[in-house]
Amino acid sequence: MRSDSKAKTLFRETQITGVDRAMILNKSKLLEVIDDICKEESITRLREAVFDFQRQLKYFKADTKGLFNISTNGDTIKLNQRYLFDELNQIIEGRTLERSKYYLLRLSKAISEYRTNKINDINLNRWKEYSDIITDSLWILEKRDSSGVHKADYWGNFIPQIPNQMIRRYTKKGEWVLDPFVGCGTTLIEAQRLGRNGIGVELQEAIAQKARELISCESNECGVIEEVVAGDSTAVDFKQLLKKHGLRSVQLLVMHPPYFDIIKFSKDPRDLSNALSVDDFLEKMSIVVERASEFLDSGRYFALVIGDKYSKGEWVPLGFLMMQEVLKKSFSLKSIIVKNFEETLGKRNQKELWRYRALVGGFYIFKHEYIFVFKKK
Repeated sequence: MRSDSKAKTLFRETQITGVDRAMILNKSKLLEVIDDICKEESITRLREAVFDFQRQLKYFKADTKGLFNISTNGDTIKLNQRYLFDELNQIIEGRTLERSKYYLLRLSKAISEYRTNKINDINLNRWKEYSDIITDSLWILEKRDSSGVHKADYWGNFIPQIPNQMIRRYTKKGEWVLDPFVGCGTTLIEAQRLGRNGIGVELQEAIAQKARELISCESNECGVIEEVVAGDSTAVDFKQLLKKHGLRSVQLLVMHPPYFDIIKFSKDPRDLSNALSVDDFLEKMSIVVERASEFLDSGRYFALVIGDKYSKGEWVPLGFLMMQEVLKKSFSLKSIIVKNFEETLGKRNQKELWRYRALVGGFYIFKHEYIFVFKKK
């Protein structure tokens, strides 16, 4: 038998790495294997057993007869291979038998028990599996998600990753999302993909119809409801919109309004991009927040996506001005996320011109926007 130190070195040198693919395994058999490994009485034999287990998993196929045959017992579990291998590698690297067994028992618990909270479906016993959920306050996203029906051909629409992250962090499947500035439907497209229901309001009927068409072309495996209503969010009857679906409230509020007059979306005087001044914009936005947040459940979240603007040689901190307006209401501030962006339709192919203007004018070119996350008291 190899000495403990030599065995540990060997396992580190031959450590198996998983890939980002889902495996459907026989849950009962998986727990049996972990239980058997946990009975080992030496760290060396435990590591050997885990390493042998990894090798079987590496060449796993769903229809394989034997250890992971899912046709028996009818008890299955879906696991990310990389997550499982990372957990097994940590067990191998445990410094003591007691520590390795602790990691084994933790893995067994993660497989056998589902632990979540009141606002999302994240399994906290398997939190490492959610590596794509961002928890930092600085988001550097290389490009927008263009999968499915998502398109970037509408000025001012935000990248799908934002509602995707917010919906996954702050809702459970089957719950309801409200977006009073739904535009071409980005929020509701993500809601539909993630099995959440959604209601969106868009001022322009033509854009609202485009959103409906896009959403109808997106897969709806969960059979959820996504409704786009043409109307003015400063005046629309949110109570009636919810009542149509037998609702009194929603569980997430998402807003991505115009950044005042940076982009003129229409000639409609009700359009916030046609507000008469910054103060007028803030007043109208406050009305929307007040009216929509009335129907957000207490203890649930409101994500406001907004950027600043430049006017007459001065930086206008539109985001923080709006943040202060929201905090006057029944909200507490949970996070301020800064998200990068590289270009807009208005500045595309004009990078050199904007750099020249910045050097002449003594300002810096906008490369970010904010996601303010509020919690309703």
